[in-house]
Amino acid sequence: MTELSQLAREVGRRRTFAIISHPDAGKTTLTEKLLLYGGAIHVAGQVSARRRQRQVTSDWMALERERGISITSTVLQFPYGGCVLNLLDTPGHQDFGEDTYRTLLAADSAVMLIDAAKGVEPQTKKLFAICRERKIPLFTFMNKLDRPSRNPLELLDELEHVLGLGVYPMNWPLGNGEYFRGVYDRRSHRLHLFERSAHGTTRAGVDVTDATDGALSDLVDAHSAAEFRESLDLLEGAGAAFDAGAVLGGEVTPVFFGSAVTNFGVQLFLDDFVRMAPPPSVQPLRDGGFVQADDERFSGFVFKIQANMDPRHRDRVAFVRLCSGRFERDLVVRNARTGAAVRLSRAMRLFADARESLETAYAGDVVGFVNPGSFAIGDTLYEGAPLEFSPIPAFAPEHFASIRNVDAASYKAFAKGVEQLREEGAVQVFEPWRGGAYEPILGVVGELQLEVAKYRLESEYGVRTTLSRRPYALAMRVLGDESAASLLHLPSNALLVRDSQTRGVALFESAWALQLAREWNPSVEFAPFAAEIVP
Repeated sequence: MTELSQLAREVGRRRTFAIISHPDAGKTTLTEKLLLYGGAIHVAGQVSARRRQRQVTSDWMALERERGISITSTVLQFPYGGCVLNLLDTPGHQDFGEDTYRTLLAADSAVMLIDAAKGVEPQTKKLFAICRERKIPLFTFMNKLDRPSRNPLELLDELEHVLGLGVYPMNWPLGNGEYFRGVYDRRSHRLHLFERSAHGTTRAGVDVTDATDGALSDLVDAHSAAEFRESLDLLEGAGAAFDAGAVLGGEVTPVFFGSAVTNFGVQLFLDDFVRMAPPPSVQPLRDGGFVQADDERFSGFVFKIQANMDPRHRDRVAFVRLCSGRFERDLVVRNARTGAAVRLSRAMRLFADARESLETAYAGDVVGFVNPGSFAIGDTLYEGAPLEFSPIPAFAPEHFASIRNVDAASYKAFAKGVEQLREEGAVQVFEPWRGGAYEPILGVVGELQLEVAKYRLESEYGVRTTLSRRPYALAMRVLGDESAASLLHLPSNALLVRDSQTRGVALFESAWALQLAREWNPSVEFAPFAAEIVP
C-alpha cells in the first residue's frame, strides 16, 4: 500500500465534530454517553452537584466541576465503528460563545442538541447561525424524551420555520415522558425498546421488534399507540425522501429522538452519525483557494491555546486542527504569521485534560503541541509551498473591568497569568494610554468570563486580585499613528487605552458617546473590533 493511499484511507476514517446546544439541554451528558458507547469510558459521569457522583470527563477545569457548566472547549478522541471520532466539546453558556465559534471552525460537522420540552432556544439559534454561515452539516438530537415533551411533529415544524432548515426524522419516538418506551428506526423498520439501567450510567440493554407487532398496545396506552402509527403513516406518505447531498450541504438535518441520561437512542444515533457524517475534505484559504485533506503536505491551524491543563506541567498547549497530510513527530513546518520554521517535537493526543505522547496523526485530527510562545490563535502551520488559512476574527468585547493585584510580591505571577489568559483568547487586555502602574483593563464578550479570569489567576497562578467593573460597552480601534491617537478629543466618559500590540483603542459607554467622538475628531477613523484577527 502506498503512502498516499494510506493517507486517503486514514483521512476517510476521521469524523471531526462539535456538539452545540442551549445551556441545560444535556450536552455534557450526551458527550459522556457517546464516550461510553465508543468504549472510551466504562461508566458515564453524572452532571450533578452531589459529591458522591463521578466527575464528567469533558468538564476538566475545577470551576466547571464546581458550577456544573462547561466553560471551556475540550477535545475527546475515540474509535467507533471503524472510524476515529474527534469530538470537540464546546461551552454551552452564552458568555463563552467566542470559544465555541473558534471550535466550530475546526469541525467538519456538528450535533445540535435540543431539549424536546423546550424546542429551539436563543443560544441554539446563535450557534446554528454560525453553522449555516459555514455550511456545516448538522445532525439533530432531540433530547430528554424520558420527560414530558412537546409533540414531535411540532418540534420538526419549529426547526423548519424558526431555523429555516429542512428536516428528516431518522427515528420516531414511542410514548412520552414516563411512558416513553423507545424509538422506531425508519431505515431498518424496527422498533427499538430500551431498558433503564443503573440510572443511565452504563450501556442500556436493547430489545428489537417490528413496529406493526400487536404487542405494541401492551407497551403504551391505546391513544399513544394510535398516535405513533398515525405519525409514521404521515411521515412515510407525505414526507420528503432522504437526500444525503442536502444533509452534507447543511440544508437538511437528520433528526434523532432519544434520552441521553437513560441511553435511549444514543447508540442508534451514533451508528447513523458515523455512517453519514463527512470525513475531512477541503479547508478554505485566505486567498480564496482550498486545501484538500488528502494532500500529502502537512497543514493545520491553531484554533485554541490553553494554559495549565495539567498543574503538574504548567505549560501552554496549542490545539491544532490538521487540515491536510500526515503529522509525524519532529516534523519541521513553517508558521505563516512569523515565517519561522518550527520543529513539532512535543505533540500529544488530548482527551479532556489527559494527554499522551503522539507519534502520528492525520488530517481531521486535533493535536496538542506544547507552546513555548511560538503560536497564536489563528496561526497557519504548513510544509511545502506557502499557504494561509482564512483568519479567525476576534469578537468585540462588551464587558470591561480593571483588575488589580492585591499582593505586590506576586507581581510577576500576576503579569504572567494575565498575559497567558490573553494568549488563550479568554480575555482581551488593555492598558492606559499614558502608562503608569500595571492595572490592566480586561475586555470580554460574556460577563461570566471576568469571574473565570479572576478564579484562574488565583487557582492557577496563586494571585489574589480585585475586579472593578467599568461602565464601558463599546471598544473601537483608533486607526492611524500614535500621534493621531494622542491628540484625540474624547467625551469625559470615554477612555483611550492600548491593546496588547500597543495599538490605540477607545472605550465608550454608549453609541451616543462614540458618535460625539466622531464629530469631534473628523479626521480619525474609529473601526469596529470584530474585523480584527486575534493576534
